[in-house]
Amino acid sequence: MKLKILVGTMTSTAEYVAQAIQMDCADLVSEIEVELMDGLDIGVFNAAQAEDAIYLICTSTYGSGDVPDNARALYESLGAQPRFLGHVHYGVMALGDRTYLQTFCFGGKKFDERLQDLGARRIGEVWCHDASSGTLPESEGTEWCHQWLTRALDAIHASQAMV
Repeated sequence: MKLKILVGTMTSTAEYVAQAIQMDCADLVSEIEVELMDGLDIGVFNAAQAEDAIYLICTSTYGSGDVPDNARALYESLGAQPRFLGHVHYGVMALGDRTYLQTFCFGGKKFDERLQDLGARRIGEVWCHDASSGTLPESEGTEWCHQWLTRALDAIHASQAMV
């Protein structure tokens, strides 16, 4: 099983989180691939690639609750080119700042909503990091991801055993 981390970022913070996860969680899966969302579209979730993968959307929030510029094409393609994504297992790490309460972590929450609308199966809850908390998203994110990935692998293996 492979973990594919799709990164939406404006200031590289989400990319740093993904790289920390890549180092910290390498013992849990056969491969961890970090890919910036630049130029991606819904095709990144094709069935052949998703068969042996778990996806992790790791994205910040920008402006008035928008997805980062580099994630816009992927996000918009989920609405413009909809297709059933029931074969996709995923999680979401949303980075935000609680001082903007009305739009806190909306970048990740928007991706989650679109993926669920297309039938993708989220494992666990959306993890939200608050930049105003004074904690490092890399530290908290790797700790969360280690627990999430362990549970995700167990859930996927259990569902495959039932087939």
